[in-house]
Amino acid sequence: MRYRTLGRTGIKVSPYALGAMMFGAVGNPDHDDSIKIIHRALDAGINVVDTADAYSHGESEEIVGKALLGRRDDVVLATKAHQPMGDDPNRRGNSRRWLVRALEDSLRRLQTDHVDLLQVHRPDPDTDVDETLSALTDLVRAGKVRTIGSSSYPASEIVEAQWTSERRSHERFRTEQPPYSILDRGIEREVLPVCERYGMGTLVYSPLAGGMLTGRYRRGQENATHRSDRTNFRYLRDERRLDAVEQLVTVADEAGMPLMHLALAFVTSHPGVTSAILGPRTTEHLDGLLAASEVTLDDDVLDRIDAIVAPGTDVGRLDMAYDPPAIRQPARRRRPTGERAAA
Repeated sequence: MRYRTLGRTGIKVSPYALGAMMFGAVGNPDHDDSIKIIHRALDAGINVVDTADAYSHGESEEIVGKALLGRRDDVVLATKAHQPMGDDPNRRGNSRRWLVRALEDSLRRLQTDHVDLLQVHRPDPDTDVDETLSALTDLVRAGKVRTIGSSSYPASEIVEAQWTSERRSHERFRTEQPPYSILDRGIEREVLPVCERYGMGTLVYSPLAGGMLTGRYRRGQENATHRSDRTNFRYLRDERRLDAVEQLVTVADEAGMPLMHLALAFVTSHPGVTSAILGPRTTEHLDGLLAASEVTLDDDVLDRIDAIVAPGTDVGRLDMAYDPPAIRQPARRRRPTGERAAA
């Protein structure tokens, strides 16, 4: 793999990161098998492991901690805090009180004395961003965190956090973790340009759009909507997304690659994307994802994708108040041709 720099941190990371959300009760409850998947990813050249305290209520971090014994120094270890970790209303959010405690709990589960990246899992309207950044700054200065980031922040709150850091002399968010896929391109409008403006690295999640871009969910097939009653997959029933998938399958077939590889290569081709997070549940699933690491898309393929899903737009977002206009400048969404060829 050809490694990239995570924003302006100087940290070199692989274009794919291993997401650990599926390790534990929510996905793969077999700890030994999950550890094998982690080791397989590391052996393949992935050097970023991304987890969170809320994944299987800490079980994911425990699995990652066991897997990294003896290999910790070779891994860029990222975790997140914010989501509820119990019924107590103070065991959640972005307050100093909780973030300090949450990190201590994560370090214990991960069996390490520091994490390379601590991310705030979601914005918290009840907590002043100055409070959050002050607490994170102290954790960095204590040596328990190397750098800090945000996740799923809108562009306006990313800018506010950057201004607050500058004015209050806090550590600043060096990374952002937003959702991004061919079907969900909304972050191309503001989030990715803002991250580039502030030199932030991006670790994008859900590059396969919740499984829709694996090729398993097709129009007319029973499994195309069987998960649609679950909140996390409410968009699967949307006809516009299924229409887009059918068109993308044709593009992938004519380009001589599986839809899944087309989707992953698309995400990592964006100049504002540092690394795409893969969330395998099995070793076979991981191997299929890793095979996309050698795939690059030429301008003709990117143009055909743009014609199906316009840059800067999301397809079938049922909660969208409006459909924003498309991005007209190709340079906002793709790397220079020479750089893609070199990769």
